[in-house]
Amino acid sequence: MSEHTYTNKLIHEKSPYLFQHAHNPVDWYPWGSEAFEKARSEDKMLFVSIGYATCHWCHVMERESFEDPDLAEYLNNHFVPVKVDREERPDVDKIHMDALHALGQQGGWPLNMFVTPEGKPVTGGTYFPPRPMYGRKSFGELLRTLVSVWDNERDKIYTTADQISSHLQQKAVLNDTEHPELNWQAEEQAVAQFRSSFDSQHGGFSHQPQNKFPPSMGLMLLLRHHHRTGDSFSLEMVEKTLNKMYAGGIYDQLGGGLSRYSTDYKWLVPHFEKMLYDNALFVWALIETFQITKNPVYETALRDVLSYIEKIMTSSDGAFFSAEDADSEGVEGKFYLWSKAEVMKTLGKESGELACTYWDITEIGNFEGSSIPNRPRSDQDVAKVFRITAEELQDQLRIARQKLMAVRTKRIRPLLDNKVLTSWNALMISAFARAARVFGDSAFEKTAERAASFIFKNLKDESGRLLRRWCDGEARYQAYLCDYAQMVMACLDLYETTYDTDWFRKGCELSNEIKRLFRNENGPFYDTGTDGEVLLTRNAEGYDGVEPSGNSSVANAFLRLNSYGLESEFFEDAQRIFRCFSPMINQAGVSFCSMLSGLHFSLSGPKEVVISGRRGDAETEALLSEVRREFHPNTVTAFLEDGNSKLSEEIIPLTSGRPMLNGRATAYVCQNQTCQLPVHTLSLIHISEPTRRYAISYAVF
Repeated sequence: MSEHTYTNKLIHEKSPYLFQHAHNPVDWYPWGSEAFEKARSEDKMLFVSIGYATCHWCHVMERESFEDPDLAEYLNNHFVPVKVDREERPDVDKIHMDALHALGQQGGWPLNMFVTPEGKPVTGGTYFPPRPMYGRKSFGELLRTLVSVWDNERDKIYTTADQISSHLQQKAVLNDTEHPELNWQAEEQAVAQFRSSFDSQHGGFSHQPQNKFPPSMGLMLLLRHHHRTGDSFSLEMVEKTLNKMYAGGIYDQLGGGLSRYSTDYKWLVPHFEKMLYDNALFVWALIETFQITKNPVYETALRDVLSYIEKIMTSSDGAFFSAEDADSEGVEGKFYLWSKAEVMKTLGKESGELACTYWDITEIGNFEGSSIPNRPRSDQDVAKVFRITAEELQDQLRIARQKLMAVRTKRIRPLLDNKVLTSWNALMISAFARAARVFGDSAFEKTAERAASFIFKNLKDESGRLLRRWCDGEARYQAYLCDYAQMVMACLDLYETTYDTDWFRKGCELSNEIKRLFRNENGPFYDTGTDGEVLLTRNAEGYDGVEPSGNSSVANAFLRLNSYGLESEFFEDAQRIFRCFSPMINQAGVSFCSMLSGLHFSLSGPKEVVISGRRGDAETEALLSEVRREFHPNTVTAFLEDGNSKLSEEIIPLTSGRPMLNGRATAYVCQNQTCQLPVHTLSLIHISEPTRRYAISYAVF
């Protein structure tokens, strides 16, 4: 006999989010034809509720409303309830979020929309309370109102639905007709927007009334601006933000890893969920900042993040899980909070006082009577207070951290969302590959290759088409543009780390699939494939939200491929993407930072570096180290083992005719396939883009 009173159709789903709702009294359906057929046959609207496994307010609404038998009965009798995991179906989420914005409402999750049997959104919102509060109607009131309108004034519903649908369909059409070419002014405007919103005290940017989100893609754009212009303030904004985030409560000071966002301007009180993509992009930004500054703090930080990912967020097969929840035992943040008494009991008086001072753990607390560990004081300041050296401080903190983690490990851990998502894995593969390249860490390289191999082995269907999600042995849902494009980027990052041409070949194959499945001859690439489910709209997104958009990643990947000597179509496709989104970029460049980084690459006249040599040879390794450790954002690199690799030359045109000279390791630095004289040491040439606004011409070799 089942221990559950209720069981619905979500019991057969692999998504942790959907499975969370499998025992609600609400008769949930997964998104699909069965739900829509039921709505048509029973003449009912659908209630489409969209969220994800680690969504705090999704949990709240479930407890308050979806577990209420009376409310569930009313919902079941008058609607067809549908649950959607937004991380599995970003296309469905996109349509309904756009509909919510069309209604003049701020987006968020849970996203609850009422939809006609024909699939047209009518009205909705995010969180609805069980009783009227926060200026919102109760969920029950809303249901009763909609039933009354459906029964008595249905024409109003269809008029609204048709208007919203028409708006969404018009909005989805993008083309490059009469859009001007973008230039450096687009980057300058975005930088100016960052300047105007920069929080000089706490770092980060005040784009929202209160919350602060990790702006990693924006920071990387600012690094490129600094690199191009020499603007010191662009670098200052980056360092201030990274340092404050790393020292704040948004960063897990004991266990490592970055939370989704901060609910205050000080980075103190996070929304405690940890997302794979945030941590991947944070590592990207830390690596690049280290390359410019050589500050060891950034290496320490990124190694700490990657250690957390390997310990907690990596499967036994090497794939990366999606997220950790904010809640444990039904309380947001409970897993991460400390009292001073608990710390003192664990560490003793002397070590406890030091730890409490360092991590700001006090009697009164900094969050609802408890303390979120953070570092408001510098290491030097704390060391001075306790009359010890900086080295002694770190030694004591290392021991304290181990002891506190031993206690924390015994607590009930937040839910681990064990979905494996292709695009998110690709971002983290790139993070490990780039870290391996910059720091010469073979363990990072192995982790990146293992995760990529998992994707290629487990997330393809019988025809070889890439899939979106793997969970508990099941791969499902056709991959979207972002999945394909970010995997191309990951493959190129793996190639530039390992110089294994198989990764480059895989990236090329995926790129050809992008052109086959997602091409839009008159506009940017579609988010969904030609073989995908037909929905209300087929969107082509450029906005860089929590991760780079599919079109941004396509532009960046295709420009890199073109620099390796592949066909000009790659370059032309990237330029069409820039033109299509140019009006939006010129208006709000801060929302298109990854795309602007691609534009930066294009406008800079990228360099192509080929190193021909023997691995392990001192001269060869010195050349490789120079290319890898320094900040060369507008450079692609290739390697020819022994100066003669027929396979490499067949796959990568750039490597053709680049032999070792005089039996020595040789470097070729080129621009637009035109090369400087080959040399044996990079100290003799300038591969990094200098602080300039105009291209430099080079002699032909």
